[in-house]
Amino acid sequence: MSSTSIQPARWVAYDVIRAVSDDDAYANLLLPKLIGEAGLNTADAALATELAYGTLRRRGTYDAIIAEAAGRPVDEIDPPVLDALRLGAHQLLATRVAAHAAVNESVNLVAAEVGRGASGFANAVLRRIGRDDAHTWQQRIESMARSDDERLALRTAHPVWVIRALRRSLDAEGRVDELEDLLHADNVSPEVTLAALPGLAEPGEPRRPYARTAFASPGGDPREAIAHASGTIRVQDEGSQLVALAVAAAAPVRAGERWLDLCAGPGGKTAILAALALESGAQLEANEVVSTRAGLVRGAVKPLPIDVPVHEQDGRELAAQHPSSFDRILVDAPCTGLGALRRRPEARWRKSPSDVPELVTLQTQLLDAAIDALAPGGIVAYATCSPHLAETTGVVSEVLRRRGDVIELDARAVMAEVAEAPIDLAARGTDEPGALSAQLWPHRHGTDAMFLALLQRRTDQPDEPEQREGDQ
Repeated sequence: MSSTSIQPARWVAYDVIRAVSDDDAYANLLLPKLIGEAGLNTADAALATELAYGTLRRRGTYDAIIAEAAGRPVDEIDPPVLDALRLGAHQLLATRVAAHAAVNESVNLVAAEVGRGASGFANAVLRRIGRDDAHTWQQRIESMARSDDERLALRTAHPVWVIRALRRSLDAEGRVDELEDLLHADNVSPEVTLAALPGLAEPGEPRRPYARTAFASPGGDPREAIAHASGTIRVQDEGSQLVALAVAAAAPVRAGERWLDLCAGPGGKTAILAALALESGAQLEANEVVSTRAGLVRGAVKPLPIDVPVHEQDGRELAAQHPSSFDRILVDAPCTGLGALRRRPEARWRKSPSDVPELVTLQTQLLDAAIDALAPGGIVAYATCSPHLAETTGVVSEVLRRRGDVIELDARAVMAEVAEAPIDLAARGTDEPGALSAQLWPHRHGTDAMFLALLQRRTDQPDEPEQREGDQ
């Protein structure tokens, strides 16, 4: 942040956008760090957050506008200049920032980062954008779309492939007419939700409707509530809380049970499971293959008066080392993250359809390995923060099709049982494997789009399952 002529909030927003573009950084992790380092006051922190998140969220739409205003494709614009143009376009078209400030400070960013030569180009492009309002630009770029899905993508700032995946997921519930409501919900910043660890803290007011642990942050700023709770209250989406609560509620808990959180990072669900294990006399272990995330898991459970060993292994390898050992296993599998687009605005642009098959292979292998690590009668909870059918019911149905040693439990009934208020969990309308799973939605439940399936290992001796790929 070398230039004093640029407002610090804009520097922070620009640095976040650049880190996302260049280093695949996660905005929700980097932004608070940079706000702290810059010493921003509350108002400037809010401005930096709106500028960074808003720009990242609507990047695809702004790129179409920039390309038209610049007269060239965005991949022909230097990345540091392009990110400054995106930031300027957001201020011009979606905020109350004065047009001259939006243009001048964005141009100054380019001058500071790239040089005066590039700043002239940026000035011309932004002034061209500023001549028309957002509605006019939206009509212009939509008129150039080649299909209805492309028009919808430009209007809602979602990649076409994501729109089609979400449409298929809603259609599986007979709710395809909710698609535009879902896309709109993805573009609204979520309210801050807090989790009070069960048995260790009491949720405050106002309460969230479903999870008994969930409540809203008074005034939206959670820092005071967290600071006074010694680690027993933390920020966590209500959907994630419901998944953790459902793991414990899937069957009566016997004292001495062994639980495992197989893909635990960053540790929010692990902390709730640890508190529930403490209440019921169970033992919990956690595993996270990425060392930095394993450190976050250790930090998440450190305030609790229970020992939670945290392993750092590939989950498939760890599970293979403990055959028939655990009574409950949570597999919160790595996924596309399409269910958390509200709070991770850049995620929609980070993945592509080509990423899905590799993720599905990993998800299937993790679920298979977890089942092998279950004791007879044990339960595995398979969860993703994605509603993509390939990652959700597709994985579950594939595993159930091949294996005779597990049965599917009614995850919708379990989630409805742990919910404090009636919860609309649409049935899949089929008897196929995976039909008893539960899917949450931002537009319907105000949560991330968490998916949950519950599988129980049989206590009898079924026929040998079909040989799995890699079992040579």
